Amino acid sequence: MIYGIGTDVCSIARMQAALRRHGGRFAQRVLGPAELREYDRRSARREQRGVNYLATRFAAKEAFSKAIGLGIHSPMRWADCETLKLPSGQPVIVLHGPLRDWCAARQLRFLVSVSDEADTALAMVVAEVAPPSSEATGASAPDMAG
Repeated sequence: MIYGIGTDVCSIARMQAALRRHGGRFAQRVLGPAELREYDRRSARREQRGVNYLATRFAAKEAFSKAIGLGIHSPMRWADCETLKLPSGQPVIVLHGPLRDWCAARQLRFLVSVSDEADTALAMVVAEVAPPSSEATGASAPDMAG
C-alpha cells in the first residue's frame, strides 16, 4: 500500500551558488557519510560532477521528506537520509538514527529515482507500507558499489 509520493526538482546552479557561499560546509550539512565520500570522489575528478551529485541527493531528500509527510522536521534530518547505489546501479534509500526507527515503526520501504540534465536535478520517492513479513528498506545499509 502506498504511504506517500514525493517529487522534487532542483536547480544545479542553485547548488553551485550555495557551495560558493558556504564551501564544503554546505555539502557536509546536507549529505550523509557515504554520500559525502562519493561527493568528494566525484568532485576530485571534476568539480561539476560533484555539484550534480549534490543536487540529485538534495532533490532526493526533499522528495523523501514529502513522501513521508514530515517535510524537513524531526526526525527527518538531512544526513540521516542517504541515496546510495546497489552494485547494479539501482538507487536506494538508506536511513540512520531516529529517522530509520520512525520509518521502521511504520513498516515503510522506499523506491527512489534520481536524474540530472544540464541545469536541473530531479528525484521521485515512493513510500510504501511493507507487507508484514518483509523488512523496511533502510534498516541497514546494503552492500554499496564504490
